[in-house]
Amino acid sequence: TWGNALYACFDQRVEEKLIQPTFITMYPVEVSPLTKASPADPRLTERFELFVCHSELANAYSELNDPIDQKQRMMKQIEAKRAKGNNEAQLDEEFINALEYGLPPTGGLGMGLDRFVMLLTDSSTIRDVILFPTMKPKK
Repeated sequence: TWGNALYACFDQRVEEKLIQPTFITMYPVEVSPLTKASPADPRLTERFELFVCHSELANAYSELNDPIDQKQRMMKQIEAKRAKGNNEAQLDEEFINALEYGLPPTGGLGMGLDRFVMLLTDSSTIRDVILFPTMKPKK
């Protein structure tokens, strides 16, 4: 889709060039399935990410609280996954039911402490700063 193509171009061409603190806003709906659509352009969402030194430091968005819109987005994701052979993709009926009871306008900001420590310590890999790195045998 247009949104997936736009995000792929950003991921491959732009993200690596973001050195100074930069806020990227208005992500495509296709890559932000739980995010409220923008009133100015329904193809985009009320979302931003903060990038510093080639790395995403924070992600924030307004929660989608419309059960009809949420169900339609989930169905599109399921169709796309099933087209690729994922027969286990399913609709979260309990989540949709909870939205139908009502979700007030909400939002949030997520900031990875490990990425922040990477920035402070000038580490090139997250493995150097996470507290309990995954133990993998080295080949």
